[in-house]
Amino acid sequence: MKKITLMVFGLIQTLVFSQNQDLTTLAAGDHVGMNALFDDKDNLYGYVSLYSYGKSGDKTKKFEYVILDKNLNPVANKEFEGDITAASYLGYVDFKGQIILKPSMMDYSLVKSKEVFTPVSMVINPKTNSITRKIYYDYLENGTFKEINEPKSWKEQRKENRDEKKEKGYNYVSAVGELKEGGYFAVEYKDFGKYENSNSLIRFDENKKEIWRYKYNTEGSKKLYTTLSVLERDENYMYCIMKKVNDKQKTFSLLVLDMKTGKEKSNKPVSGLSDDTIDNIESFYSGYRKMDNDKTFDDKVVLLGRNYEDSQSVGFARMILNKSDFSVDTKTINYEPNISAFLPKLNRIGMVESGYMLQTKDMYFMNDGSVGILSEKYKPEGQYSAPKTTDLVYIYTDKDFKVKNVQVFEKEKSKWVNSDYLFSQYLNGGKDVVFFYRDYQKDEVTKQKRWNLFINTIIDGKFKQEIIPISEKDNYAVTPYVGKEGYILLREYNEKEKFNKIRLEKLNY
Repeated sequence: MKKITLMVFGLIQTLVFSQNQDLTTLAAGDHVGMNALFDDKDNLYGYVSLYSYGKSGDKTKKFEYVILDKNLNPVANKEFEGDITAASYLGYVDFKGQIILKPSMMDYSLVKSKEVFTPVSMVINPKTNSITRKIYYDYLENGTFKEINEPKSWKEQRKENRDEKKEKGYNYVSAVGELKEGGYFAVEYKDFGKYENSNSLIRFDENKKEIWRYKYNTEGSKKLYTTLSVLERDENYMYCIMKKVNDKQKTFSLLVLDMKTGKEKSNKPVSGLSDDTIDNIESFYSGYRKMDNDKTFDDKVVLLGRNYEDSQSVGFARMILNKSDFSVDTKTINYEPNISAFLPKLNRIGMVESGYMLQTKDMYFMNDGSVGILSEKYKPEGQYSAPKTTDLVYIYTDKDFKVKNVQVFEKEKSKWVNSDYLFSQYLNGGKDVVFFYRDYQKDEVTKQKRWNLFINTIIDGKFKQEIIPISEKDNYAVTPYVGKEGYILLREYNEKEKFNKIRLEKLNY
């Protein structure tokens, strides 16, 4: 284990290089958030920092964005009018290369409860540094499109839904999105409350003219129905899990639709996993957070889900969709006996010692099909006790989804903290990975607790760990965040003193 020393906040530092930016000087408004931007290859694009100037109209609030490149240089900024119910935004880069500002928190303080509405996203064109409101479309039951200019209040929406249900016996539901290949894609169905039917997937051209329509669940009822979960889509095919339910009997298949015609290209049964496992394979929740549980490669899609037996989570399931022949490979590993062989105190449902459980924090997908699973020992809050976390546990699997090894990172117990895990990044074009966590440890000499940043790399299948001791001034907080490859971003913050600086520090892996 290699140890590195880093002193922050103007003290002496031993790392090679740093770049700085003071977020408080970039704009005059109140800083309401900053996040990293990634391109469609998951490469770091830069950062967007958001500022609020408060209410500017009956339904508007004034904001300003500042775009930083990955070296923290400001490259663009502009003020804009957002919705009054938006507290802040999170940015992301869409397939067009536009930066989308999606409302991340609601602000209920400036409107009456009956006037609350969902704020819309904003679209930044990086080439022109212009910003506009995102255009949304409704696909109506009569087969036409309607542009949504102003969002309706939640109260209005509820009344419209009640009136429609009273008149028709159901609510017509649809959603529209743009396609990277051009045109639009819509889903529609009739919602009867306890069941739905008349489902369709519809593709349109750039002029919103229907190209094809795939219908399913046309006569769905409470006991007899069909669902589709879209796992992946590219310019040629859409890959879906089709579930058919007949009372308590369920069957699953991998349905592949031709994106040009909407015709079925393949429809093969999926087996080897329990019904509950397949039913939930497209999503993975941990600690009320939905995780990114799949990765698409040129020749396959790899998914990681929970393995269920008798409605209990007993381990993990991997599903690989082969794009060349539309075959499906399924494998499972269970807490007992597969993982407990390396972690003896682990029981059948993922519980470890003293009431702690393994809570999944992240997962890493490699090109050969192997998956790394990072968990943290977590004990939920009790009636008279605080939530606690202790060690991190990394599970190595091979290309056949067999457990190669389990690495335990021992750390001090943390109270009132849901996780000491921070974030991760793929390295070297996605072949390798680095993940970061923090730990408050007692200094052997001074006996005072200070927190250390742990940097863990897995390169060519080999594990390496480095430690950075972090010093904090009184009432100042340091938050590590994702930086460009080979760097980490550190944010130094003190709200009372209006101190909010970020810096890039070079790492030695």
